[in-house]
This record gives sequence, C-alpha cells and structure tokens, in this order.
Amino acid sequence: MGALTTSPALSLELGIRYLPDETPLPMQPCRLDRTNRADPGRLRTAPAVAARRLFILGGTVAITAAGAVEMYDVLKVGGVTVLEGMVFGLFLVLLAWIAFSFVSSVAGFFVLLRGRPDMLPIDSQGPLPTITGRTAMLLPTYNEDQHHLMARLRAMYESVGETGQDPLFDWFLLSDTTDPDIWIAEELAFLELQRNCGSGHLYYRHRSDNTARKSGNIAEWVRRFGGAYDYMIILDADSLMSGETIVRLAGAMESNPQAALIQTLPIVVNARTLISRLQQFSGRLYGPLIAAGNTWWHASEGNYWGHNAIIRVQAFAQEAGLPELRGRKPFGGHILSHDFVEAALMRRAGWRIFMAPGLGGSFEEVPPSLLDFAARDRRWCQGNLQHLAVLPARGLHWVSRLHLLTGIGSYLTAPLWLLFLLLGILTSLQAYFVKPEYFPKGFSLFPTWPAQDPVLAAWVFAATMGLLIVPKLLAYLVLLTKRAERQAFGGGFRVLLAVVAESLLAALIAPSMMIFQSTAVAEILLGRDAGWQVQRRSDGRITRDEVYRKFTVPTLCGLAMAASAYAVSLPLLLWMSPVIIGLVCAIPIGLVTSTAPRMARLFATPEDNRVPALLQRARELASLDRIEPHGALIELRQNPALLGPHMQSLETPPRKSGQIDIDLAIGRAKIEQSDDFEEVVSSLSARETLAVLKHPHALEQVMRMPRATASAEV
Repeated sequence: MGALTTSPALSLELGIRYLPDETPLPMQPCRLDRTNRADPGRLRTAPAVAARRLFILGGTVAITAAGAVEMYDVLKVGGVTVLEGMVFGLFLVLLAWIAFSFVSSVAGFFVLLRGRPDMLPIDSQGPLPTITGRTAMLLPTYNEDQHHLMARLRAMYESVGETGQDPLFDWFLLSDTTDPDIWIAEELAFLELQRNCGSGHLYYRHRSDNTARKSGNIAEWVRRFGGAYDYMIILDADSLMSGETIVRLAGAMESNPQAALIQTLPIVVNARTLISRLQQFSGRLYGPLIAAGNTWWHASEGNYWGHNAIIRVQAFAQEAGLPELRGRKPFGGHILSHDFVEAALMRRAGWRIFMAPGLGGSFEEVPPSLLDFAARDRRWCQGNLQHLAVLPARGLHWVSRLHLLTGIGSYLTAPLWLLFLLLGILTSLQAYFVKPEYFPKGFSLFPTWPAQDPVLAAWVFAATMGLLIVPKLLAYLVLLTKRAERQAFGGGFRVLLAVVAESLLAALIAPSMMIFQSTAVAEILLGRDAGWQVQRRSDGRITRDEVYRKFTVPTLCGLAMAASAYAVSLPLLLWMSPVIIGLVCAIPIGLVTSTAPRMARLFATPEDNRVPALLQRARELASLDRIEPHGALIELRQNPALLGPHMQSLETPPRKSGQIDIDLAIGRAKIEQSDDFEEVVSSLSARETLAVLKHPHALEQVMRMPRATASAEV
C-alpha cells in the first residue's frame, strides 16, 4: 500500500517553474590561431594613457637596472662564478616582478590622493540611473552549502527590489552540483526561496553534464537563454552585491556602448580565522591602492576576475567562446582560468574592458585556512599555467598578453624564489668548502680575493624589502587623509599597529606558501591534474593530523635550510632566519592561523565596525533555521511538491553511440534486484544515485516501488 505517484504536471498545477522559455543565442568556440577581424583589437591609445604605460614600464626597467648594477657590485669581487651568475639572473627576474608592482602602487597612491580611481564616470553617491536593458544575475554553484547560498541570493534579490528597478533583473542559480543530496537540498531550498520572494524572476537550472566547469556553465546558459538579455552579472557562490551597485553597473554599460565588461573590486567580508582576517584587512587597506594604480594605466584594456562583474551578453557570445587546448591535461583540455582569456578575446575584437575600483557595494569571502588557500592556489596555478598556450594567440592586445604573463608569473615566482634561496646557500657553501685559487693561471700582480661586499649586500636587501613594504605605508598614508574612512577602520593608530602585525605575520606565512606553490608548479609540470575540488567556506576547522601531514614538507625544508646555513656560518643563519623561522614553525603557524584570533579587533575593517545593510541582511537570513533534507531519494519520495518540479526539469541526455553510462546501468540493475524502496536507497552509491536522479524513467521506477512492510505508508 502506498506506492507514490507524482506527475510532472503537478509542478504546472502549483505554478512552479524552474526556468523561463529558452531564447537561444549562438556561441561558438573562437580560434586562437586566427581572427576574423581585419584589424583585430586596435583601438587608438590616447596619448595620456600611452604616457602612463611608459611611466610604469620605464619605472620598472629603471629600478631593475639600478638593482642589477648594485647586485653585480656585490658579486663581482673576485669574479662571478657560475652559481653566482645564476643567483644574479634570478635576482633580476624577481626584482623586476617586485618593481613592476611597486611602480603601479606608487601610481595608485597619487590617483587616490586626487580622488578619481575609476576610468569610467560612475557616480557612486548620486541618484540611481534609470535603466532600460535587461540584466541576468548568474550565480554558478558547485556542491555549496545551500542554506548560506540562498541567504546571500535572497539578500541581493531584496536589495535590488529596494531600487524599484527589479523587473529588469532575472536571477539564475546555475548548479553544477555532483553530490545527489546537495542537489536535492538545493532544489528544496530554491522552492522555499520562491515561496518567500515570488517566482517571477527566480530560476534554477541543474546541468547534467558539467563540461568545462564554470566557463562551460556560463556558456551553456548563454546558448539557451542569452538572447533575452542585454547584460549579465557573474557572481560566485560567496559573492554579495548591493542593489545600488548592480543598478549603477547596468547604467554604466548603457552609457558606454563600447564597454564589454566592467569589473568591480570585491571587498572581503565574514572573515573568522586569523588567516582570513589578515586577507580581509590587507585587501581592504592595500587593495584600493593596487586597483587604482592598475586601473590608471590599464585604461580600457582591463582584466576580468571571473566574478562580481557585468558583461555585455552579445559581446561575450560573439567573441568569448573558449576553445579546447590541444594536448593532455593539465596543460590541454578545457581552459580552467577562463576569466583572463575571455577578457582578452573580447578586447581582441575591439571591445573595451574596464575596472571600477571606487564603486563599492561588492563583496566576497576567502578561504578559512592556509590549507584551503593552498588548495585554491593549486587550481588557479594549473589554470594560469595553461595560459602559456594562449599567449601566442593572434590579435591579442599587448596589455592583454601582459595580464596573462602576470597571472603566469604570480605562480612561477614561488619556485624561482625557492631556487634563488637554494642557490644562495650553495654559493655560500662553495665559498666555504672549496679552496680558493688566489693566484689563477697567467700573469697577475695581485691575488684574486674570493670575497663579496657584505655592506653593499645589506643595502641591496634593504632596498628590495623597501619595495615590498613602501606600498603598504602609502596605503596607510592615503587612509590618514580620509577622515571618515580612518574612523571607520577604528583610528589611525590602531591601523598602524595592524599594518605592522600584518606585515610580520605575512612574512612568517610566505615561506610555507612558497613551498606549496612550488610543489603545485612541479606537480603540474609532471602532468598531474588538480581536478575540481569543493572550496571550503566554513570557519576553517581542520584536524591536527591534516596540518601535521600537509605542513611536514615545509618544516623539513626549513630544517634543511637551517642546517646548511649553519654549516657555513652563524651570520648566514641569522641572515636567512626570516625564511627559516617561517618554515620551521610551519605546523604551529598552520594551526594558529586556522583558528579565530584573540586580536580580531586589531584587524577590523569598516565592514566589521559599520556593517552594510546588505551584509547584515544576509547574516540574518543565514541565521534562520535551515531546512534539513532526509537524503535525495527519501526527500523526493516524501515531498510531491518537490518531485514534480524535479521531474519536469530533467532532460533526457543525448545517447552517444557506443557509450554506456556505467553508473546508471548499475543503478538500474540494483533497482531491478531490489524488493522495496528502502533497499534501493541503501544499495545505491552516491554516483549511482546521481545517475538515477538525472534519468526520468529510472527515477520514476524508484518512486513507484513499494515501501518496506515495517515502514509502509498509510
């Protein structure tokens, strides 16, 4: 008794609809080896912008050249050996990297003092613009906590509603979730969201085949629904954007018809652990300075960070279709770090890419532990190294190529830094253990002393450290000139203490991240694919065993460096102590940074002290009681109002000749061999359950099975 019967028509009777009518828009993969444009990507560069870029590049070259002269003077006494020559070469590469960032930060300092950080005239304080175009809000998700996800989505939905222009915005939750229980929990939470907010502008789509990950998720939406919209705002699962910011972005796109993309500067919020609070503080204080400098010389050749940005749908569909890269993973296959490439391709076609760092109202979260940072970096590292295959693409603007090179360099510098340290130790060991040749072959009036200039070396080191520290002080000076923001941070003296503490803690953390990133680069070069892991967004609780296991390698590296340096001399050990201490203490640092800090108030940001209404609303919604599903199949069985929409949303995947869905085949075999519903649920694995949830006929067969006698429905 009690076999459940539910028809997809039930969802129509209840007025429940997951998706609107399709409005297809063609989007084909582009070609990297050719472009259809006669003169691709050539927009005239204004003289002022050309002068700015000359300042950035010229300043970088000047600082690097000055450092090269000084470093050569350090090494040249007695002649430069092969090892010293390698150290010199690595020093130049690393110094150029630091100098490039330094010069851009100096530019950002003067831009912020003038108070005009944006290239686009977006008014962030005046009345909201009246817009006419339709915008799709796209929120891709992959195995995320559905309760907090819906809380953020509802907070943004309500915020846009307060602007009075919400009829022009449709919201799409685009799920690539592969966990069957999370999938059904998403649908259940989405139906609750529709009940609370209305179903007119809220839509949900689960993709049965998550090819190409996030970029494939967005491209699939464009091909099915993009024709109905002028713009789309791409969000991440942890994103928040205020209604005012969303409307102002749409207004800016309408006012600038040549713009294909406008990227905001997301502010980190909701940090709980020490490492995330450090990232939140540094991003809030130093981030605007760096972004303002980059915006100043990027001009209309800006970049895209993959989220919290508005995009012109037509430009994206025509120009940003990503091809598959030749070769095997990890370098071949679908492009992982898609955002840089999509921006470069749209710029190649003549569209403008802007950044709006002064707009505000854009928020995100960061990983809660060093291990989570390392896991995210592992994915990004593989994606950025893939850009080596994109760099030769025809027609790219040189600034777009520079963006790609910057992304690649952000990970290659870690192994280069490690190699620089190791070669420095080897050079010292060589000088200590190899007997010097005071009188080389040939005529010489004086002996060749194998010595280096320690005083000059100290000055070179101090100058290099200054290039890293000065931008932080410049950001602090900018803060002192802005009374309201200084008070929002908690006062100038507190911020100064926080800058000092953050700099010291960052110096201790950096060596471990160097080892993690160097390991990631080595794994990728050896052909290991990172896969698609779920990003942890909790409070960062990690087990001690996990910390001990993951931080053992950095600790051993630190001990080896310490022993090698001490074998040469105590001064060398002291010289390298900042790096060695960070590595030797990697395990306690990993534990401490993943817990809530006692000095949380020291790293408070304006969003902590004066919580924005949007953020407060999201927290209120997240604190409400969550709906706890009973498991995918059980929840569908017990909830006809959920089963109907789920069945209606399923699409029979196209059959591929010669290919069999092994999980579905095994799942259907288990269904045939089971006597009741409970036996099916207990026998199916997670992968088999997922396959059944995607297949209308298999799922209907499960739903019609009788209950076990002991728990039969009445």
